[in-house]
Amino acid sequence: MPKRGENISLKSFDDIFSTEESRQTGQQEHVQQIPLSELHEFEGHPFRVVDDEEMQKVVESVKKYGVLTPAIARPDPNGGYEIISGHRRLRASELAGLETLPVIVRNMDDDEAIIFMVDSNLQREKILPSERAWAYRMKLDAVKHQGSRSDLTSGQVGQKSKTSAELVAAQAGESYKQLQRYIRLTELIPELLEMVDNKQLAFNPAVELSFIKPNEQREFLEAMDISQNAPSLSQAQRIKKLSQANMCTLESMSEIMNEEKKDDLSKVIISHDVLRKYFPKSYTPKQMETQIIKLLDQWYQKKNRNQGIGD
Repeated sequence: MPKRGENISLKSFDDIFSTEESRQTGQQEHVQQIPLSELHEFEGHPFRVVDDEEMQKVVESVKKYGVLTPAIARPDPNGGYEIISGHRRLRASELAGLETLPVIVRNMDDDEAIIFMVDSNLQREKILPSERAWAYRMKLDAVKHQGSRSDLTSGQVGQKSKTSAELVAAQAGESYKQLQRYIRLTELIPELLEMVDNKQLAFNPAVELSFIKPNEQREFLEAMDISQNAPSLSQAQRIKKLSQANMCTLESMSEIMNEEKKDDLSKVIISHDVLRKYFPKSYTPKQMETQIIKLLDQWYQKKNRNQGIGD
């Protein structure tokens, strides 16, 4: 789970707010100009803030027009204020050289702040699987905690938890099962979760792999690297069964990952050792494939030109 102070990515919604939030912030509460040095990130904030091209556009807008929509923050008992909504505006203000940020300060407990933060950011158009997974988990934990304050028996808490998950799923526009699948992704080690974000590992196989132990996941990474294959859903399910039977080893996973898939029978296979002589270690299988196709295309065009000259 993300830790306090980690930078996390937000896209456009952090700068384009709903009518409801604008109504609340603009008409009902007082806007304060708070020094940037007194503002810090929300603990466990799962949405990344990236200094990319979109951020640069926000910075240029802030330089030209200022920050038009106030951020939302709450007082921090240790001093300063914790940003709940407005991390991109805070970063853009820093890059633009501003000293203060317009902020509305609200008194919220942890659960209220988490729910508000997640709901604000889930309306963005583009959200990475890891961001969505941690956001759902954080909100579900907060909603369940709110309910547990009045649920005194284990039976009542269990029933409340199920209702809470269904509520979070409905508010996010997800089915209950899909919500649970996303939350399962938070059980992946960071390297595998990053591969899901980068589309190197498909969503459904990743959910199955989330059930295997962390040390087995690390060995799976090695098996995946050796085979130069991403797992199919069937392969991931078989690896999950091996783990449940306490038979999940590097050798057993490698055996599964090295099996020919039906759609691979017409492919030309180049061994891992051969390819690694020509590509940096950081290259993914997909990057190597793209570069090979590019070079083959150049060779093919050159061959055709030479044949034309010879005629």
